[in-house]
Amino acid sequence: MKLTMHTFLLLMALSVALGVSPRVAAVAADTVSSSSTNADYVLGEEAIKAKDWDRAVLHLEMAARSEPGNADVQNLLGYSFRNQKKFELAFKHYQHALKLDPKHRGAHEYIGEAYMLTGNTAKATEHLVALERICGKNCDEYQDLARAIAKR
Repeated sequence: MKLTMHTFLLLMALSVALGVSPRVAAVAADTVSSSSTNADYVLGEEAIKAKDWDRAVLHLEMAARSEPGNADVQNLLGYSFRNQKKFELAFKHYQHALKLDPKHRGAHEYIGEAYMLTGNTAKATEHLVALERICGKNCDEYQDLARAIAKR
């Protein structure tokens, strides 16, 4: 597990507060499994679940600095900005996610939905076609984007 300095310091402070050896706390942290071990990524996901877009952006931007090659972070940043109606920033982060991982199904779905919200059905359809090529018509991302396009 790769700890950021921020996460490491939080872990050490928590271990002292709980009276646990920092070594034991570090070993316990190594057993955590998540799509990202970055504390800010996890806090960003929690903020998204709470629909607290400002807090999500704050934590995900910190996670992006720690993990510049993480397409999931970029995708969730795009999603958060989209929900703030900051479409230019949303597109920037979705495109970055797709540059990092051209087959990122979530980024294709979300950028397609953002294109629909901005009235660009042609671009949304391009991403629907990409999803069909990547995962077929039965994957959730394809079906969700297809529904968003059909609503227009």
